[in-house]
Amino acid sequence: MTSDETRVLDAALSCVERFGFSKVTIDDITVASGVSRATIYRLFPGGREVLFEAMRLRELERFFSRLQSAAAGSRNLEELLTRCIVFSSRELQNDQHLAAMLASERGEALANLTVDGVPRIVNVATQFFVPLAEEFVSPETAIQIVEVLVRLVISYFLAPSMRVDFTSEDSVRAFLESFSFLNDLVQQ
Repeated sequence: MTSDETRVLDAALSCVERFGFSKVTIDDITVASGVSRATIYRLFPGGREVLFEAMRLRELERFFSRLQSAAAGSRNLEELLTRCIVFSSRELQNDQHLAAMLASERGEALANLTVDGVPRIVNVATQFFVPLAEEFVSPETAIQIVEVLVRLVISYFLAPSMRVDFTSEDSVRAFLESFSFLNDLVQQ
């Protein structure tokens, strides 16, 4: 990624945090980044939506890179899943940008976590999770686990449970142990 791309994506994120997705213009990003309008369109042909998609992907990659570090060194599948669920849930719960977006632009934020966002999130999560999980399960099984984990974590974040706390390692372990599929996966 070039320094101009980095400055533009940083500026876009900053503008979205200040104004919300719907109110940010390319001119706002031009001013905040110090990069010309022409350069922005050259870097992100298609304009605003292409730029926002690049920003979303970069933020997902940053998130999953931190998750990968937090989950590295897991001794078994249960520990890997527990670390991934707890880390992801805590990150979502403590994400001030996401909280602000849910408060100010709920529809856009929810779309990025559900209908529009799940395929993007699953794709990026797969790139980061599969290499960690291959030690314990086949790549195909790891891909299936990613989709289930992404959907579970998002669901529990958006509609917290009174019975399961995904930010607690003990609660997540008890949740995972209650499903016999975990033993089947470990034995594969």
